[in-house]
Amino acid sequence: MGLRKMPLPTNHVLFLAGVYVWDVEGRRYFDFLSAYSAVNQGHCHPKIVNALKSQAEKLTLTSRAFYNDVLGEYEEYITKLFNYNKILPMNTGVEGGETACKLARKWAYTVKGVPKYKAQIIFAAGNFWGRTMSAISSSTDPSSYEGFGPFMPGFQVIPYNDLPALERALQDPNVAAFMVEPIQGEAGVIVPDDGYLTGVRQLCSAHNVLFIADEVQTGLARTGKMLAVDHENVRPDIVVLGKALSGGVYPVSGVLCDDEVMLTIKPGEHGSTYGGNPLACRVAMASLEVIEEEKLADNARKMGELLRAELMKTPSDIVTDVRGGVAERHCHQRNERLCDAWKVCLRLRDNGLLAKPTHGDVIRLAPPLTIKEDEIQECSEIIHKTLLSF
Repeated sequence: MGLRKMPLPTNHVLFLAGVYVWDVEGRRYFDFLSAYSAVNQGHCHPKIVNALKSQAEKLTLTSRAFYNDVLGEYEEYITKLFNYNKILPMNTGVEGGETACKLARKWAYTVKGVPKYKAQIIFAAGNFWGRTMSAISSSTDPSSYEGFGPFMPGFQVIPYNDLPALERALQDPNVAAFMVEPIQGEAGVIVPDDGYLTGVRQLCSAHNVLFIADEVQTGLARTGKMLAVDHENVRPDIVVLGKALSGGVYPVSGVLCDDEVMLTIKPGEHGSTYGGNPLACRVAMASLEVIEEEKLADNARKMGELLRAELMKTPSDIVTDVRGGVAERHCHQRNERLCDAWKVCLRLRDNGLLAKPTHGDVIRLAPPLTIKEDEIQECSEIIHKTLLSF
């Protein structure tokens, strides 16, 4: 790959391909950020890029007053793939979350019979689904909400991974939905107890409350299953998808649910100028086909298990915990000299691997799901060398 001379900072990433990125000086890095799981299929996957190019030369956007020849094809494909009646296409993950909240409120008023404007939506502490007013109104992180009030009414927050707390909250007959990440990402890759999602499903069903699964980060093979909820074989009422739905090529998100929920919103009550545009639909289909054709869920499981085994070899006085959803791992450091995970990540960068710190002493590892065994071994050596160098 030829390098062009450009007036960019030394660490500005210029080239991307597969599991690698290069800076302007030609240095190669393993990307263990994956654009926050938006590039599960690897950077610049040729099938997805070609789908983008081909559609861009034909038709990119029409008014939603018209039909286009790709939207229906995409809707049929994705609803059959995930076994839901309908999808409402949007552009970003946070728009998907907003859409899910609107659907839940409308369903509460028109189906459940909640008094007008009394609907409540429950969220789990530590959640992160964006930075719109609604998203920060449900946040427990001051860096997200501080200085932006007043906040959205009708939201409640309960502890994550706490079924008794959810059961108490569901005693309120005005609760419309519980929106939760199957594994919390930004909170530090917090994995709930076995049976938590099953319990959520049972409690929501018993109290006639919608179970909304925020699968924007955990979905699309990241955890070794197509959806993270598949690990417990539960079916949410609403699934929010984003990030890897685009393969990192073009903003695409969507909300899946059945007719009982989706058809409560009538024409003109919700929409987006770019939602469901032909370019996005073609890219999303290619992105999903790559996941299926290349068996990325299986690869995520195998490579995740290998990465975990390698990370567990690190001395316990340095790394106290390795947790995550198969291909997304956190190293929790106990050694006080390593408590500043940012410094560790800077040295990882110097050694050829890009990762992200979170919550001070935690390092997040989320490689593209196309990563191979020899690459996992090479990355493990980089991580071991870096940690021991401190």
